[in-house]
Amino acid sequence: MSNEILYILLPDYAAHEIVFLSQAIASDEFALKENPKYVNKVVAPTLEPVKSIGGFCTLPDYSFDTLPDDYAAIVLIGGFGWATSLADIVVPIVRDAVSKGKPIGAICNAASFMAKHGFLNNVRHTGNGLEQLKLWGNENYTNTEGYVNAQAVNDRNIVTANGSATLEFAKELLLLLENDTPERIEMYYQFYKQGFCALFK
Repeated sequence: MSNEILYILLPDYAAHEIVFLSQAIASDEFALKENPKYVNKVVAPTLEPVKSIGGFCTLPDYSFDTLPDDYAAIVLIGGFGWATSLADIVVPIVRDAVSKGKPIGAICNAASFMAKHGFLNNVRHTGNGLEQLKLWGNENYTNTEGYVNAQAVNDRNIVTANGSATLEFAKELLLLLENDTPERIEMYYQFYKQGFCALFK
């Protein structure tokens, strides 16, 4: 089984939403992991650099046409691109992941995209507020009772989060992927949640 985690980036993606998760996957408190359990890979519409909201450009490892059939998980990073027609190309990618039982992460507008295409209708979930999920999802979103007013929610291999929940999103995915022990994942979360000064007085 492949150990690649595929991060799906659309133009105008929110770069901050990828930081905590990708860092914990690739490194520990000492340095880059010599033998990481998972490997980070970027997927974009083409192999051309994809630009973030902040203007940083990322060179993809795969395009939508070349992404592998096997992978460990897919992570949909939020941003303005999910409100465009380009996002529709991602639907079969998510559908494939669901059919294979692969872990899926979706944060910010990517969670609203999931609602729009009915992927949240059988799971507890969150996102950028219930009203946005209903607006984007329209008649395809039928699970308002499954909405949880929380920073991040993990249910049935799908992790959703709002756009301010980068750290909680990372924590839930790290636990789902069993990237480390629960205790070490909690330590990582608390270090960045509380801050150095609060923890080491």
